[in-house]
Amino acid sequence: MKLMAKYYRIEDAKIGKDTIVRDFVNIYGCKIGDKCRIAAHVEIQRDVTIGDRCKVEAYAFIPIGVTIEDEVFIGPHVCFTNDKMPKAVGGWKMTRTLVKKGASIGANATIVCGVTIGENALVAAGAVVTKDVPAGAIVAGIPAKKIGSRAKDKKKPAKGRGRK
Repeated sequence: MKLMAKYYRIEDAKIGKDTIVRDFVNIYGCKIGDKCRIAAHVEIQRDVTIGDRCKVEAYAFIPIGVTIEDEVFIGPHVCFTNDKMPKAVGGWKMTRTLVKKGASIGANATIVCGVTIGENALVAAGAVVTKDVPAGAIVAGIPAKKIGSRAKDKKKPAKGRGRK
């Protein structure tokens, strides 16, 4: 790990070789792979696993129960949830979320717990993901819906759906 920070809190975390961690992070009880980039003001909680060569941009929130595979991009201000019925008082039930290899999640997206974001999928900025995202799909909107594909044929989203 290469700590490029003066102000941080890292406790009981396994952080891989050549991973860079910036200032003002809270990282505890998690596992982060090799050659990752963790930007400033990120929180990664216990029981989170992040694979190799991932990039987590500023202000991302990754709570208990999230698994992120290799080569995933998490944009700035991305927020994962981990309880479908949160409340201030009383018990809670953690629900797991999985982000598969090569997926990208754009800025300000919200990922509601219990979903799987498929391999090489793209979640557009500002989307709210409430259901599984298929591998290679491009999703956008509230709630997020498929608008295109990142498949090998390189199809672009149809006009009128964020495209000109």
